[in-house]
Amino acid sequence: MIFENDVEAADSLAQGYQKLKSEIAKVVVGQDDVVRLVLTSIFCQGHSLLVGVPGLAKTLLVHTISTSLDLQFKRIQFTPDLMPSDIVGAETMDKERNFQFVKGPIFANIILADEINRTPPKTQAALLESMQEYAVTIAGVTYPLPRPFFVLATQNPIEQEGTYPLPEAQLDRFMFNIQLDYPTYRQEVDIVKNTTGDIEQRVSKVISGEEIVAFQHLVRRVPIADNVVEYAVKLSQSTRPGKSGSAIATELLEWGAGPRASQYLVLGAKCNALLNGKYSPDMEDVQAVAKPVLRHRIVRNFRAEADGVTVDEVIERLMK
Repeated sequence: MIFENDVEAADSLAQGYQKLKSEIAKVVVGQDDVVRLVLTSIFCQGHSLLVGVPGLAKTLLVHTISTSLDLQFKRIQFTPDLMPSDIVGAETMDKERNFQFVKGPIFANIILADEINRTPPKTQAALLESMQEYAVTIAGVTYPLPRPFFVLATQNPIEQEGTYPLPEAQLDRFMFNIQLDYPTYRQEVDIVKNTTGDIEQRVSKVISGEEIVAFQHLVRRVPIADNVVEYAVKLSQSTRPGKSGSAIATELLEWGAGPRASQYLVLGAKCNALLNGKYSPDMEDVQAVAKPVLRHRIVRNFRAEADGVTVDEVIERLMK
């Protein structure tokens, strides 16, 4: 789709977002903030880490979003015996004894990496190049991934046995760490009603892959005031213990977020403004994405853990 100008494109994105929410709500009850953040990361060309207990419809949410966005969706179940070739693909020999590359499930638009921390680091690392470079290299040959490309990884916070914590380099490649919570009583009643009947809700396709790529470029062209950029950078730097950080960080944190956090704060603020019908972000838009951007990039020290201070509480103190 070709827009006459960026204002028309921005209005189209805001309208498309409202339609997306309506379509997704047919299948997924509640989780409005989760839907907003997942769509924000897609329009920012980022990836998300989804953390929640089993049964909160993480897989259903991703599948529903991919359907409404008219994108190809593939799910990879991460297990201890999963090999890198099971993700990216491998070279095989055909009947004529010639090698040919058989593509793995990574060659899709939306990848659900289910329980990513259940596979060893070697297999986790197979996602690194694809998430950063949007390509896969096999036997010296580089194969580009389809665009748009988005990885949504899930983790279970309560099952620690048999898991392999994600290394910092892998965590930093996720734009957001999105926390799912239990539904409210009324929401759970609606969920039970919708899922125990014989009527299947169908989701309409709202935005095409071509439009998503256009919107991803639009987000980067959104003008932003210098003071908002400076606020995002100061917020990121305030998480670093020591000279450049704040007294809160020195007191409660082992280490803080790097420059990539500042980049994602600005990009997320730009997209959040567009989704809410604004043409330029303000500090409130930065704050709207601060927790999911920062919560997996900062580490509490022993004092914070002993006092029961959560990561989100630290971020709230820093924003004040």
